[in-house]
Amino acid sequence: MVFETERLKVRFLTIGDAQEFHAMQSNLKVMQFADGDIKNLEENTDELKELISRYTIENNDFWIYAIEKISDNQFIGTVALVKDAYNDDEIGYRFLETFWGLGFGSEICSGLVSYCKRIGFKKIIAYVIDENIASVKILEKNNFTILKKYTNQDLQLTETKYQLKIVTE
Repeated sequence: MVFETERLKVRFLTIGDAQEFHAMQSNLKVMQFADGDIKNLEENTDELKELISRYTIENNDFWIYAIEKISDNQFIGTVALVKDAYNDDEIGYRFLETFWGLGFGSEICSGLVSYCKRIGFKKIIAYVIDENIASVKILEKNNFTILKKYTNQDLQLTETKYQLKIVTE
């Protein structure tokens, strides 16, 4: 396990997550603000295997973890902790549509902030397509501030880069 929140635990992905991972990655509503790229089961399974293989890479800077409910160990999404194009520490999260609107996004974002603080990060970055109102609200609730707005070239939508400076006690 990587970390826990009140209702969720974050752990390494496993090949046993393939069906749920595929369901999430092949849902157009889930992917519309990510890359919009819908893949078949084989492609998503290959991507899952690639993500799992990164856990053993020395100096890996691209970590994607599973999110599951503590109550029943059900896979509900993924969380990302990666280096962006500017070598900043970027966070992200994605949930199966079934679990939208239940407060899991706010909970996992808060948990990520605490985890990043524990491992010594000074700041974290998040990118959000402005139409993704739920994620915008989550970042604002967690005290992220706007760094810049621009047009995402892949999706042709307005995107905002957010930052949170992590204060240590």
